[in-house]
Amino acid sequence: MQRKLRKLKTGANVIEAKQLNTIRDFIRFAVSQFGQAQIYFGHGTDNAWDEAVYLILHTLHLPQNIDASVLDAVLMTSEKQAILKIINRRVKERIPAAYLTQEAWFAGLSFYVDERVLIPRSPMAELIQKRFTPWVDPKKVKRILDIGTGSGCIAISCAYAFPNATIDAVDISPRALKVAAINCAKHNCTKQVRLLQSDLFSALKNATYDIIISNPPYVGKAEMQLLPKEYRHEPSGALLAGKNGDEVIEVILKAAPKHLSSAGILVVEVGNSETVVLQKYSHLPFTWLEFEEGEAEVFLLTADQFPGH
Repeated sequence: MQRKLRKLKTGANVIEAKQLNTIRDFIRFAVSQFGQAQIYFGHGTDNAWDEAVYLILHTLHLPQNIDASVLDAVLMTSEKQAILKIINRRVKERIPAAYLTQEAWFAGLSFYVDERVLIPRSPMAELIQKRFTPWVDPKKVKRILDIGTGSGCIAISCAYAFPNATIDAVDISPRALKVAAINCAKHNCTKQVRLLQSDLFSALKNATYDIIISNPPYVGKAEMQLLPKEYRHEPSGALLAGKNGDEVIEVILKAAPKHLSSAGILVVEVGNSETVVLQKYSHLPFTWLEFEEGEAEVFLLTADQFPGH
């Protein structure tokens, strides 16, 4: 005999789980709860329906591209309880979906994530998949540097895009590097991607690279206070960068010329710090990149655009 399902209390509503039977019932229920709670989307999905589908199918160990007819399958009691639990955590604790499932996607690849690292979401994945063309000749790319690697998603994606290149992936956080190591093992690239604990360039000596790419901290103090609750689960050190958000970017711009090869490029995501960067570095001829999917403030500089390089 099945155990009686406990009630799930969300907001002012008390829902009897026995009223929900199919996967489709639970998706509709989740969408309603997400809307009522006004949770924030932006860590993998951008709307309540996609978020509900992702969380529920993942909880049921079903593929995201499953045939729609399966949505009318009646669930077992244990499955209902698991789904209600994850919906409740998403609503009550405002935990981003990627942390609940410990999975995030970047450049078409699956990565393990937890609260030691930022959740991958940069549209720079598109640039990597295009092998940074037309800015470099992919055949000539031998060394790549990923600054602030976090989960390792950028470095590992670069390993796929440039199988003959070696990649240095640096991060100041030893906790983040442990997550990156999990992902390097998962993608069988431990020999191609070298993980280094380093405060930006500090551990790299005089090494030079054909591509330096970074999605560094770029949130200012005032902006940090206004972020949705979901961001509070991410490591603050991966977000906050001084009063105006350009503290880390400033160091990268000053040190990068020394570490770029003669035909190298620097690619950096700067978020809302774009205005500050433009004001402080008006002498640099930034190219601001556009993306087919998603929006971001990402600049590109070639080695010869730095004065005196």
